[in-house]
Amino acid sequence: MSTTHLPFGIDFGGTGIKGAPVDLETGEFAAERFRIKTPTPSTPERVAEVFVELLAAFPDSTGPVGVTVPGVVRHGVVSSAANIDKAWLGTDADALFTKATGRDVHVVNDADAAGLAEVRYGAAAGRGGLVIVTTLGTGIGSALVHEGVLVPNAELGHLEVDGHDAESRAANSAREAEGLSMEHWAKRLTRYYRTLEKLFSPDLIVVGGGISKRADEFLPLLDLDTEIVPATLRNKAGVVGAALYATS
Repeated sequence: MSTTHLPFGIDFGGTGIKGAPVDLETGEFAAERFRIKTPTPSTPERVAEVFVELLAAFPDSTGPVGVTVPGVVRHGVVSSAANIDKAWLGTDADALFTKATGRDVHVVNDADAAGLAEVRYGAAAGRGGLVIVTTLGTGIGSALVHEGVLVPNAELGHLEVDGHDAESRAANSAREAEGLSMEHWAKRLTRYYRTLEKLFSPDLIVVGGGISKRADEFLPLLDLDTEIVPATLRNKAGVVGAALYATS
């Protein structure tokens, strides 16, 4: 398949930056994914250099580029940097990366990208109404997608639940740090997801993050009114969602 005009997705993470052209008809990579180690320090300028190197590995690719960033993104400007270099704060990443690469680049929150991918191609494909996609990891990432349209920067992991920042007690990192059994963790997750139910009345909740591979160990323990299912795209979601965002 020619990759010339296909959108290109880049997933910028703490340890690696990976990318590939994506066939939006199928949601599959149109060429083998390429990965480069995240630089230290991971300032916007250093990361831009890696993007140039990564795109050079696909010389036939000329389509728009979508990039995930683990932070709040408003109109291409990064306005939070909890888990990335503080130099990102206030950076017009769309403009910086477009200039550095000579391509049309659009930046999106990483959880939002995963949400878009799961709704179009993954666990929520073909489902209408309001879908909430959550990623359980170091924190809790979230995406709100209504009838296929993203409501960006939901940051639902930071809701206050029982006097605590939700992710401080319900993220997978909390389970690991406190040595919680799946049963104990499921009680915390139930409290968290019931709060989402009360506030948003979603039609479907999708659970991603690495722990979703063990969904059969904890999802059946949750006591919810809303259908909740594991994500299916896993490590592909960021790249696919970023490419999708680049064309929206």
